[in-house]
Amino acid sequence: MMRKTVFAGACLGLTAACALPPQGVSTQDIAAYDAAVASVGCELVGESDYLPVEFQTGLTRQQALDITAYKLSSGGAERLSNGGVKLTTGACA
Repeated sequence: MMRKTVFAGACLGLTAACALPPQGVSTQDIAAYDAAVASVGCELVGESDYLPVEFQTGLTRQQALDITAYKLSSGGAERLSNGGVKLTTGACA
């Protein structure tokens, strides 16, 4: 049982290490996303959270969703029980 746990942990670590930023999104876009999400309380749950982030950053909805997925896969965010996402790094740590 211990061997399976260690193997699963190693695979998870490798998956997180392989997380790449979305194609077509710059590091400046990601920094702007982080600041915008922090300005709405660090949680993205619905339309009322995503719209201000899109407006502040100039990102499309798809780009915002792609960055959110990147944050989840790289450990920079966590899923909430209500279906939303909470950033866990930077100003939201």
